[in-house]
Amino acid sequence: MSATPGPPPAALADNPLRAGLVEDRQPEPCAMVIFGASGDLTRRKLLPALYTLRRERLLPPSFAVVGFARRPKSDDEFRAEMAAGIREFARLQPVDDALLAALSADLYYVQGDFDDWAAYRTLGARLAQIDATRGTAGSRVFYLAAPPSVYPTILRQLGAAELARRPAPGDRPFCRTIIEKPFGRDLATARALNAEARAVFDERQVFRIDHYLGKETVQNMLVLRFANGIFEPLWNQKYVDHVQITGAESIGVEGRGGYFEEAGILRDMVQNHLFQVLCLTAMEPPVAFTPDAVRDEKLKVLMSLREAGGDADGAYALEDNVVRAQYVAGNVLGQRVPGYREEPGVAAASATETFVAMKLFVDNWRWAGVPFYLRSAKRMPKRVTEIAIHFKAAPHRLFGGDLRGAAAHNVLAVRIQPDEGISLKFDSKVPGPTLRSAPVTMEFRYATSFGAEPPEAYERLLLETMLGDSTLFARRDEVETAWAWLDPLLNAWAADPRPPELYPAGTWGPEAADRLIERDGRKWRRP
Repeated sequence: MSATPGPPPAALADNPLRAGLVEDRQPEPCAMVIFGASGDLTRRKLLPALYTLRRERLLPPSFAVVGFARRPKSDDEFRAEMAAGIREFARLQPVDDALLAALSADLYYVQGDFDDWAAYRTLGARLAQIDATRGTAGSRVFYLAAPPSVYPTILRQLGAAELARRPAPGDRPFCRTIIEKPFGRDLATARALNAEARAVFDERQVFRIDHYLGKETVQNMLVLRFANGIFEPLWNQKYVDHVQITGAESIGVEGRGGYFEEAGILRDMVQNHLFQVLCLTAMEPPVAFTPDAVRDEKLKVLMSLREAGGDADGAYALEDNVVRAQYVAGNVLGQRVPGYREEPGVAAASATETFVAMKLFVDNWRWAGVPFYLRSAKRMPKRVTEIAIHFKAAPHRLFGGDLRGAAAHNVLAVRIQPDEGISLKFDSKVPGPTLRSAPVTMEFRYATSFGAEPPEAYERLLLETMLGDSTLFARRDEVETAWAWLDPLLNAWAADPRPPELYPAGTWGPEAADRLIERDGRKWRRP
């Protein structure tokens, strides 16, 4: 006698953000191998994201995760560590004990050095066993979450152990790899890493992850622009005065001084995150919403970036349009914090930049003459990432005030994090007997409009990888083109004996950054 099924548990209640979506978004059975599984990324982001996908019924019923790392531990120890991470960092709280137990049963661990061929053979045997017992059907996702220096080693060992396969498009079982940023540290290293990946995988199997592209508001730029007839006609040099893209963090290097000394904010944030946001802001409409159609248009933006001496008069000097700076001790959110050179792992005379501001031009018909101002920094007054489209002022000012000041009132701002949403600022009449105007704001926020917080970026990106959709991932030529543009700047900084500008932690950067934009008669927007 069978029991009558009851209502679904509260933990599996429908997500309002999924209302109206097609229901064929569940991936096929597969196993995910995470190299570097003992690191913070796995515990804080990847496993909590997989738990949420399971909670929202977006993981395949037959699924497994194999952690691979140097530290010795048992399956049960790995499961306990990941369960603790899920309880602490999962987006949907409280955590459902039954769902967590079910996901934990799908977790396994293999200990080994990244250059140990025998460990990869052990990994292969464990995956074969999982295929037989868990029904994962031989499909694989290899996630490279280890230190970037070992990416080439892992890729070579996957090939040597015959774990990397090249199935024809559409063939099953599938085989894919996710490569975490940073993808190289300059053009030469990016090309070398691409060559290593190409040696064992086809380009369509390689998913270069940038978690900014998984954020709902970043993706919404495409919908905002190309699904609304009220915005797209204004999205060009005839109506846009300038664009500001800001990626600010209130935190410092958070114990990663050694890594940040090698990277700096230009490599850590601008080359990937801000350039990707720039591409989505400036790109042309793709012929279709398919991976290569979208990425073709993003590539065209990067290819259109003005190079030094690239304007009509040959007067655009890249180094004169970029400010680099480093934070010193100050106050952030009411707390005294040390300067960058006082952070653990940072050299006492370090010249590594923690702030960068730059003025760029996209030399094509849509954006000719429109400056794009980008800035990114550590130890800002607040954490915020946004795109601000500043429209030109009306041609004649009827209600007083100067035209340049009025332009600051016509702004479309897309907030990527936190409090994801969109705001439109424009002038309106002030109530009263006199005819005068003042700026007002209309706002849309994901949390209030849809009744739920938007998904975490890694939830979307892990799902898209398992589905085989690479739209939200960087392609090889995108990565190399971005580095090719930045290499001359990096080389100029390396040869420049002058120290970076300084700014107190908790401020919006050095005075030189203000001068960069104010010499054009504009001001930085305070998000």
